[in-house]
Amino acid sequence: MSYLVTIGLEVHAQVNTNTKMFCACRTSFGDDPNTNTCPVCLGYPGALPVLNKLAIEKTLLTGLALGCSSPEFSRWDRKNYFYPDMPKNYQTTQMDFPLCLGGGVPLFDDCYPTDARKNIKTPDKIVRLNRIHLEEDVAKSTHLATTSLIDLNRAGTPLMEIVTEPDLESAEEAFAYLRSLQMVLHSCNTSDADLEKGNLRCDVNISLRVNESDSLGEKVELKNLNSFSAIRRSIHYEIARQTEELDAGIPQIQSTRRWNDDLGETQMMRTKENAHDYRYFPCPDLLPIATAPLLETVRPLVPEPRLSKISRYENDFGLTTYDAAVLTADSHLAKYFEATADPAIPAKKTANFLINNLLGTLNEQSISIADCPVPPEKLRDLLTLVENGTLAPNQAKEVFSVLFASPEKAPAAIADEMGFKPTSAGELDSLVDQIIAENPDEVAAVKAGNEKLINFLTGKVMRSAPTKPNPKQVTDLLRARLL
Repeated sequence: MSYLVTIGLEVHAQVNTNTKMFCACRTSFGDDPNTNTCPVCLGYPGALPVLNKLAIEKTLLTGLALGCSSPEFSRWDRKNYFYPDMPKNYQTTQMDFPLCLGGGVPLFDDCYPTDARKNIKTPDKIVRLNRIHLEEDVAKSTHLATTSLIDLNRAGTPLMEIVTEPDLESAEEAFAYLRSLQMVLHSCNTSDADLEKGNLRCDVNISLRVNESDSLGEKVELKNLNSFSAIRRSIHYEIARQTEELDAGIPQIQSTRRWNDDLGETQMMRTKENAHDYRYFPCPDLLPIATAPLLETVRPLVPEPRLSKISRYENDFGLTTYDAAVLTADSHLAKYFEATADPAIPAKKTANFLINNLLGTLNEQSISIADCPVPPEKLRDLLTLVENGTLAPNQAKEVFSVLFASPEKAPAAIADEMGFKPTSAGELDSLVDQIIAENPDEVAAVKAGNEKLINFLTGKVMRSAPTKPNPKQVTDLLRARLL
């Protein structure tokens, strides 16, 4: 039988602050286990929390960027549960009055998996958000054969939980949602949103039903997924598993399952608790937050929405929709492009060099655009040499390879070292005349219509020149003489 799939996501994004949510311990990745701890994040009796203002501001900034509203006051609650990764046996979080409400995340075509882009069912879809609340992260558990290890460095790290409405209908839409959300978090600089480092994790809620008019089926939660491929594969598996059981007459129960990547299957962890099982109650140690003053502080920091930026790149720079989409897919790349752009250089040429050469080199070296060794002004200088005729496009690529390895050098100096020097007009004219005189058969063939031989003559001039002139200039001179 065919079933309608309903998916909701709960994304946990660590806020990129230097200290934890309720204490001054350092947040970091890769430090020795249990070295960034104190009585507060260890849950010692009598230790009192102190709010991290920056984490609150960054959460509100994220909410504004996603079109959320905020209540006048936001309150802290205690979520009670007993597990080794929560030393206090409760988590300080938000239940009834979260920092952000509503909003939405647009699904851009280029956020879908490449193999799914031709079959997008709902273009321009916006996934509604239910809420964004701020809480403290738990410790990291490492389960061995006969024991478990706990690293409390992560305990207390500020964590945004971004909860969708049940608007997603496929693994591919879930994939696109996460990619689009990741772009927003990067553009706001509110989370590193790196799945490999664990600062972006996802819980997936899936239910199946027969008809649109039916109530939602029992919800099955897939817990702590931490890669795009795992999220996509686990959803496909779970849809198939539930379908098979429903076809066999086996009802689903509200439960939590984990994804076993080695076996490629989901496995039961526990039947799911409801909210009342956590015994939420207001945190007695923290006062509510008045959101209005904080919102006014962060409102000027809200980044330009991606759709607006794409439109601006098309209108102001004359770029194609494709080029604009590529450049705006990464906020660091967009900033790099705008810093490189110059009215004296056609924006299309700048975009082409960034997309075809710079990004290719970065990918080969496994370097992110944020860590690009070549500053924008150096790349602008290189493109200026192309625009004024000093370098041919292929010569510029050779200069760029050296520049990438030695970014402290000036592009003009590199070109000079490589012999890419402008040849004087008189000297170039003499060389062209000489080659024409030395190759009468080829010249006759060109005049008879075989224009391909101009490239042969261009090569002759290039080899005879004491420097390496721009091949296009040589070809243009030959054409002017012979055609």
